Amino acid sequence: MKKGLISVLSSVISILVGLLFGLLLLIIVNPAQAFPKFGELLTAGVSSAPKFAKVLYQAAPLIMTGLAVAFAFKTGLFNIGASGQYTVGAFCALACAIIFQMPWWVCLLASVVAGAIWGFFPGLFKSLFNVNEVITSIMFNWIGMMAVNLLCMNLKKGGKLIMLPVAWVSSPIKDRTAALSYANPKAMIPKMGLDTLFDSNYMNISIFIAALVAIVMWVILNRTTFGYELKACGYNKNASIYAGINAKRNIVLSMVISGALAGLGGGLYYLAGTADYTIQKTLLAMGFNGISVALLATSNPIGTIFSALFISYIQVGGESLQPTYAKEMIDIIIAVIIYLSAFALLTKTILSRFIRLDKSNVNADKPAESEGKKA
Repeated sequence: MKKGLISVLSSVISILVGLLFGLLLLIIVNPAQAFPKFGELLTAGVSSAPKFAKVLYQAAPLIMTGLAVAFAFKTGLFNIGASGQYTVGAFCALACAIIFQMPWWVCLLASVVAGAIWGFFPGLFKSLFNVNEVITSIMFNWIGMMAVNLLCMNLKKGGKLIMLPVAWVSSPIKDRTAALSYANPKAMIPKMGLDTLFDSNYMNISIFIAALVAIVMWVILNRTTFGYELKACGYNKNASIYAGINAKRNIVLSMVISGALAGLGGGLYYLAGTADYTIQKTLLAMGFNGISVALLATSNPIGTIFSALFISYIQVGGESLQPTYAKEMIDIIIAVIIYLSAFALLTKTILSRFIRLDKSNVNADKPAESEGKKA
C-alpha cells in the first residue's frame, strides 16, 4: 500500500471519529432534532450554489495558512505564527488598495512580501541564535496584530483608513476598513463571471489561485534540489550540514516562504471585497485553523486543498444548526472535528506499522514456500 493512501485513510478516520462525536453531542443536547440537524450539517455546504460559493471563498485563505504550516513542518519547523503573518499580509493588501489605489495583483504581492518579512524574523532568530521558532512566532502574532491596529487608527486617506467617508454611509464606521467596492473596485480579486454562475458575491478566482500555489509548493518540495535541501535540513540538520547544505540559510528561507504563504491568505480573504478588517482584540483564527488543515493533510501541499475544503465545508454546515442549537454548540462540534485532525499523523503512524507488520508476515512465508519447491 502506498504512503499516499495511508495518509488519506488516516485523515478520513480522524474525520469520521470527529463527526461521530459531533452527532453524539447533538443527541445529548436535543435528541429529537439531532439526526435531522446532523444531516443538514453534512449537506448544507452543497445545498445551494451560494452556500457552495461560501465554502470555496473560506477555503482559499485556509489553503494558504495550511500551506504555511505544512511547508514549515516539511522542513522541520513549527510555524505557529501564521496568524500574525496572515494579519500583516491582510493589512498591507488593504493599505495598498485603499490608500495607494493599487490594482488587485499588486495588493496581493504586497501581502506576500509583508507575510515573508513577518516570517523572516523567527527564522533569523532560529538560525543565528537557535531561539525556538514557536516562541518567537507566537510573540510576533501579537506584535503583528497590535501593529496593524495601531496603523489602522493612524494611516489616513482623507479620513482615517478604518473610517468610511460619510458620503458612502449614513454614519461613519469607526472600527473597520472601507469597503473595497467603494474605496477601490479595481483592488477586488476578479470574479470572471463566477459570481453570476454561483449567484454569490463570495465567489471569485481566489480558490484557483490558492490551488495553483499549493501545486507549485508540492513541485518545489518534491521535484527540485532546493526542496530536497529544505527537507533534508528538517529530517537531520547535522547530517545536512555535513553534506554541505547551508542549514542556516534554509531555515530562514523556509520561514520566509511560510510567512509569504500565510500573508497571501490574508490578501485573498480581504481583497474579495466581502469582508472588512475590523480592529482586533484577539488573534485571527484563520492562522490557527491552518494548523488543523496541515495536520489533517499530513503536511502534504496537495492534501491541504482537500482538508481546507473540508474545514470550510463543516464551518458553513455548522451555520445551518441554528437556532435549534446554540452557536456555542456549533463551535464545540467544529472545534472537536478540527482538534481530532491532530490525530491524523498518529493514525498514519499506526496504519504504517500495521501494514509493515502485515507485509513482513507475508514475506516470512515466502522462503519456506521456495524451499518446498526446491525439494
